Amino acid sequence: MAQLPVKCPSCQHTLEVSELSCGNCETKISGIYGLPALMQLSVEDQEFILAFVLSGGSLKKMATQLGKSYPTVRNMLDDIIEQLNAK
Repeated sequence: MAQLPVKCPSCQHTLEVSELSCGNCETKISGIYGLPALMQLSVEDQEFILAFVLSGGSLKKMATQLGKSYPTVRNMLDDIIEQLNAK
């Protein structure tokens, strides 16, 4: 499956959604909608957040799953939090 682009390939500005469509009845909705904050993260960061939620929010479990130290995983989460706060 193709990755949804979130940055303009020309200027790297964050893309906006301008049209949604229904594959069933072909209804189309147009407008300018911002991407949700989590979709603006890198694929790796999105996968980290998904694994974090699925682990019940346990950084200890995440460290074991990723084969990294607890402080490293904590730093990874802190970096994602910083990115989300900047949006």
